[in-house]
Amino acid sequence: MQKNNRKIALIAILLFAIILIFIVGIAFTVLAVKTNRIKDDYSVAINSEKYQTPVFVDGIEVINQDVSCGYAVIEMFSAWNGGKVTEEDLYEKYGKVVTSTGKAFCDEFNHQFPEFQTTMYKYLTNSELIDKVYDCLADGVPVPFEWAAKHDDEWTLHYSLAVGMDIRNNSVIIANPYGYIEIISLNEFVNRTSFNSFENMPLFYNFGFAFGIFEKNTVFIPTRVQ
Repeated sequence: MQKNNRKIALIAILLFAIILIFIVGIAFTVLAVKTNRIKDDYSVAINSEKYQTPVFVDGIEVINQDVSCGYAVIEMFSAWNGGKVTEEDLYEKYGKVVTSTGKAFCDEFNHQFPEFQTTMYKYLTNSELIDKVYDCLADGVPVPFEWAAKHDDEWTLHYSLAVGMDIRNNSVIIANPYGYIEIISLNEFVNRTSFNSFENMPLFYNFGFAFGIFEKNTVFIPTRVQ
């Protein structure tokens, strides 16, 4: 009887391991398909007449994040929008960081800025990503987004604000809450929003992308409520 129980337990463990491996394999396969889809040739799109005019949003004051990048982006957007929401206010309200995932960040952004309807777009193709950022900036609104950014020479998952685009001259202007403005090429922009540039990504982050906790080529487009 004891031997049979042991066999049943071993079979159950083996079946559980096989199912787990199968689920993980499916998740990483789906991630690979979605990642491959975003890598379109955006050079065709950016040659459109639409992008001849540079777009830039004035009035963004860059801060050095104190609590989290998500809270810092909300603080920067609030100040630009004439509000006074700070990182410390948000942390005092919740007692924790509630913007660690894209969906949670979008929900909080909508909560803080009801005069905008903010929509999260994830796994956009490079062309779609550039187009959505350009259109939002052309409407005079800075664009929150997810990307890879270095802090103390280490790659991190990070929120920032896109504040300008000059596509004809191959430049994107970013307000980075690590405390500075970045002016980068379109190629670097999409390499970092897709996290291709994130070298030696920890296993935890890889699993996070595979199981939908984190997203690639993701922007949050605030549209003014009429």
